[in-house]
Amino acid sequence: MREEFFRKLKARLGMLCVNAAGEYYMLPEDADAIDGGLHEHAVKTVDLWNHNVEFIEQEVPWQCPAVFVEYGDLEWREWIPGEEYRAPATINLHVVTEWDPERGIGQFRLLDKIHETVMGLSGDKFVELDIQSSQTNHNHEQLVENIETYKCVARRLILS
Repeated sequence: MREEFFRKLKARLGMLCVNAAGEYYMLPEDADAIDGGLHEHAVKTVDLWNHNVEFIEQEVPWQCPAVFVEYGDLEWREWIPGEEYRAPATINLHVVTEWDPERGIGQFRLLDKIHETVMGLSGDKFVELDIQSSQTNHNHEQLVENIETYKCVARRLILS
């Protein structure tokens, strides 16, 4: 579930772009092949969460805006005996942006676009992705961390 979710999220966020006027749009699937990749991606870094903001001086540099994925605990329950297990899953998206006093609260538009981009995301090993809560953390000097918490149903299939 975790690998499939991460790969699908990264691909979907890779299609979210921003123009010079700060307007967000989704790339058509074949756009990079058509124009040589001239679009500016709205999310520069997608990676797994590892307390990236707390230890920023010790981290390998990453570009903002960044989305870091944190998985909650999965408590598996047998759904089809010996074949399928399911668990309610919580996924935190840590969206880290640079604080820009000129743009002010305009950064929240990115959160809305990320939400529009990931809603409906599903796969063989997870379904029913839906937002649960949002939190803004201003305790990182020039960075703002917004934590968007999503829930879904995780599936683990045993193939014979």
